[in-house]
Amino acid sequence: MANPRESATKDAPIERLAMVVVTYKRQELLSTLLDSIERLTVPVWRIVIVDNENSPETERMVDAFRERVAQLWGDADADASGAHGRVVYAPQSENRGGAGGFSAGVGLAYGLGAEWFWVMDDDVAVLPDAIERLAPWTRSHDVIQGSRYDYDGGPFYWQYDFLVPLGIPNPIAPSAFGPAGYRVMDTLCFEGGLFRRRVVSRIGLPDPRFFIYWDDTVYGYLASKVATPIIIPDMILRRTREIGNWDIAGVRQLNSTSDMNRYHIMRNRGYMARYFMVHGDFRPFLFAVGTVATFAKELIRLVAVDRSHVWTGIGRLLAGWRDSRSILRDGSWSPMPPLGD
Repeated sequence: MANPRESATKDAPIERLAMVVVTYKRQELLSTLLDSIERLTVPVWRIVIVDNENSPETERMVDAFRERVAQLWGDADADASGAHGRVVYAPQSENRGGAGGFSAGVGLAYGLGAEWFWVMDDDVAVLPDAIERLAPWTRSHDVIQGSRYDYDGGPFYWQYDFLVPLGIPNPIAPSAFGPAGYRVMDTLCFEGGLFRRRVVSRIGLPDPRFFIYWDDTVYGYLASKVATPIIIPDMILRRTREIGNWDIAGVRQLNSTSDMNRYHIMRNRGYMARYFMVHGDFRPFLFAVGTVATFAKELIRLVAVDRSHVWTGIGRLLAGWRDSRSILRDGSWSPMPPLGD
């Protein structure tokens, strides 16, 4: 058996790579993800686990995982704090949602000296050779979105083309990758997205005010202002949580969601619009058309997938729409600041 200290010191295919995992009350899913990380064929410099529940059960899981990783890969190079351990547990004092969790996790990894950030929720599993598949692309690009398998094992289509004037994903963007072998994108998904330190330093941390929804979309939009983000065909992970959905002609799917998500889908368009204003991309009429289209899509989702929540769902959509307008009128609003190095 190879000495873990020896395997830990070999050249890493992605320099000072920090995985940032956000979890909340889903220990069974987190366990599956942690197991998959142990099967990676190369070591990871840091694994930051942000626990929005601040759960003793999750802490025990992470402690056991830390010991297994130490046996498997040994110590890593020292980080900015002087520590050598690969696993960092980051319990939060309150549930800050996915947006707050990723903001905290990326911020912590940034402070430790990470060069690359590989972000994901707890409801995925990484494929063993994912890092080797991502590594060649890091030589020429600073923001990379790998492809993934859906829960049923089929390829998961992700809407990589964001129609900025409307503020909505392009539902008919071609899925083929073309002769270049990748597609340029202007968005991002915090489900396997990979980005470099210099991007974070220029655009700042993910905005925790989103709580959930549109936070990764807007972060990718901001990244596209300082880099050329791409989506690649290489499969790097699989989704592990089954979600009810409506299959649309075998080409697209409309997934089930919650009333909490519905509220933030509409409310966070206010934050999205504010960022567009900062960068000169806000077109009031077209954005209003996109908002109406988003509301209509959510009504269709309610009827087709979540019909038992129709009335409460409509109420949350309207509340979110109302609050988005308050954000647009907020004279004290400002974007997340750049970090610099």
